[in-house]
Parts: sequence; C-alpha cells; structure tokens
Amino acid sequence: MVTVAATHTVKPTESTPNEIMQLSEIDQTKTLIHAPTVYFYRLNEDILYSHAIQILKESLSKALVLFYPLAGRLHEIGGGRLELHCNAEGATLVEAESELMIEDYEIQDFVPNEAMRELITKVDYIATPIHEQPLVLVQLTKFSCGGVCLGLGISHILADGISAIHFVSEWAKIARGEMTSIFPLLDRKILRLGDLPSVPKFEHIELTPPPLLVGRSDNMEERKKPTTVAMIKLSKQQINELKSKANEETPYKSIVRPYTRYEAVAGHMWRCTTKVRGHKNEQLTRLHLAVDLRNRIQPPIPKGYFGNAVIRQATIATTRDLLSNPLAYASSRIRESIDKVTDEYIRSYLLVANRQDISWLRNFPTKGCSLGSFYGNPNMEITSWTSMSVYEADFGWGDLIHMGPAEMGFDGKSFIIPSCEGDGSIMVAFCLQTEHIGTFKQLFYEEI
Repeated sequence: MVTVAATHTVKPTESTPNEIMQLSEIDQTKTLIHAPTVYFYRLNEDILYSHAIQILKESLSKALVLFYPLAGRLHEIGGGRLELHCNAEGATLVEAESELMIEDYEIQDFVPNEAMRELITKVDYIATPIHEQPLVLVQLTKFSCGGVCLGLGISHILADGISAIHFVSEWAKIARGEMTSIFPLLDRKILRLGDLPSVPKFEHIELTPPPLLVGRSDNMEERKKPTTVAMIKLSKQQINELKSKANEETPYKSIVRPYTRYEAVAGHMWRCTTKVRGHKNEQLTRLHLAVDLRNRIQPPIPKGYFGNAVIRQATIATTRDLLSNPLAYASSRIRESIDKVTDEYIRSYLLVANRQDISWLRNFPTKGCSLGSFYGNPNMEITSWTSMSVYEADFGWGDLIHMGPAEMGFDGKSFIIPSCEGDGSIMVAFCLQTEHIGTFKQLFYEEI
C-alpha cells in the first residue's frame, strides 16, 4: 500500500520561451499516455529521504529550463492532432511512502504488476482534459527498508525512450552538481520534412490495422482477456546459443553479416509466442519493432534531438512459415523489416502519417480498453532498451539497482532490458494472456 504524503508542482527556475510548438508527424502517432518507468535505489547512509526530495525538486526545476517543452501542456487542434503550448505550467512531483521493502519487488524480479503501478502517479486520461495533464509525473516513494523508488512518467507524445533517457541523464547530472554534457535540440521541424514524395513509395503495413484471429471480425474478445507479465532472464551464454542457432547453415542464413543477438532473441520470442497461442497454420501474425531513424534519415538527426525519432516498423508471417522453418527464418524477416528503413522509406512513412485524422494509429495500453489499435493476439510488439544508457540515472543519493517498465498494459507487449550487472545478460519483460504465460516461460528456455 502506497500512501501519498505531499504533491508539488515544479516549475522552471528561470523564464523560458512562451510559444506554441508544432509536433512532428511521428509525435502525432504516439500513444496519449505517460511512458511509466521505475528506478530503485538503496540510499547512502548519510542521505535522508527529505534530503532526496529536496535534491529532486531543485534539480528538476533546473532541468525544466533546458527541457522547457516538458513544462508545457498539449492541446487538441482537431483531426486527432495536437500542438504543444510551452507555458511553463510545470511538472508534478509526489512524495509517497510504502510499508513494503525493495526486497519485496526484488524477489519477484521487479515484475511490472499492480504493486509496481502504485509507484507511478496516476492520471485519469478519460476524465482529465489533455490540456490539464502535466507532461512529466515524478513520484519518489520511500520504503520501510530505507530505499526509494523514483517513478517517472513522461508523455510519449513528447519523447521516445532515447529522449526520455537523455532527459533523466542530464537531470541526474544537475542533481549531482555537474555540468550538462549534451544540450537538448528542441527544434521539431527536423522531422516535419517539406520535401516529401507526392505518393507513398512503399507499402507501410505498420500504419494499417493489425491482423485479426482467423474467423474473427474484431479483436474485442482478445482485448478483454486477463494478462500476466513475466520477467525472463537470458544469460550471455544463452544469448550466444540463440545467435549460433540463428546463424546455422540453413536456406535463411545471412551471407552478408551474421544475425545479431537482437535479431536472434526477437525471432525466438516471436516463434515461442506464436507456438503457445496455438494459431491455425494460415493465421497471419505481425511483429512490431521499434526502429530508431536518427542515423537512417539523411542528413542524420543531430545528437541531442529531443522528441520522437523512433517508428513502429512491422514484419508479418503465417504461423506455418514461422514454425515450420528454423529460427533463421524469423531473424531474416526481422532484419528485412529493419533494413527497409532508409531515408526514402522514412519520407514515404511521414507522407502516409501526414493524414488529417491519425487518432486511429494510437494505441491505448489499458487493459480492456476498446480505443485505438490493439497489438496483441495474434500479434506482438518488441522494444529493445539494450542500446540505451538506462543505468546513468545517478542522482548522487545511492546505487541504482533496477530500472524497468512500471506497467505493460496489453497482451504481446515486451521489452528487452540490459542487466544492471553488466555481465552481458538481459531481462525480457513480456506481457501475455494469463492462459499462455506459464507455457511460454517453459518453452522459451526449452527451445534455446
């Protein structure tokens, strides 16, 4: 049980530009929620909780000067579109206490569940107008053992994972009394490209409704089924075994370059998920992948760009093809999908996304919610955090022992997270329908 002790509005310490900022097409397609993450710390002996709160408030107010769009508010402008009013209304900071200890989460591998969700400040997205919703939600929860959890929600309309980690990293440097190293580039016109093609040059299946189960006319039944999240650890050795398996001599072996650990692990996840769901052979299953376009667009996006520069890419296969072929087949489909994201492809994507009403593209990761797209059964989604510096959130008050998602709201959603131990292992956070999760965990290890 988490008890809220106090709630503060934290505003920038200095005057910031008062302006209306137009969002990019990629921003416009993102979900209307705060991406919820948690950071668990064991406090140093000389740091009190009250001191940690003061550090957090003062450093956040300074960070909001650099990242001033995060202190603003979103406004609807019609056609499902939004614009950002940079008005310095501030972020929300909550002080909270819990009778639990960090060990209570640790023994469950920090699985994102209902108890974890209490570590994030809640927003009623239906009842609260979007122009009243803060874009940054911060909650510092003190546990009975003396440790703390920083629960953070950043509007997904404003930032992808890379930008969110950039913000947290610079915020933490300010808290430690250090100089900011990478200033944010806030000009979103970089991704509001003017020289788009007159017609799309590619088929963008990722911007179309996902496949339904064979014989179904909608996905409402699948949306309502209960889900469970599992945290699955893969050692460096197990990852290498999957890579070796993906690169065996088969018709799908890559002759250009070996499949990466991501392509091997993601392909393995896709095959195992499809198998435990028991699909018919002719069932189409679509895998959605997060692809960073910062170095794929020409010219490349400058370092420090703050916004959304990750697109949801997709690959599709039948159950028959996915399961009757070796792992290399799934890995080859993933590589083909990622390699497709060139400068020309991105401009075609932005043209398709540049439609009057794009609200249908947004998913609402709330269990049982009937709004927006649904990427669960027979489909799935994988987001990898392995290339991000997720453990640089050092606020100077103690060791960071875990960083991960606080909530995973729909079937088929998954994250690949680097281990805090730095030993080459990873954690896979995976949300599946409850009836499948047990079999999935067993199969996941058996088929390595």
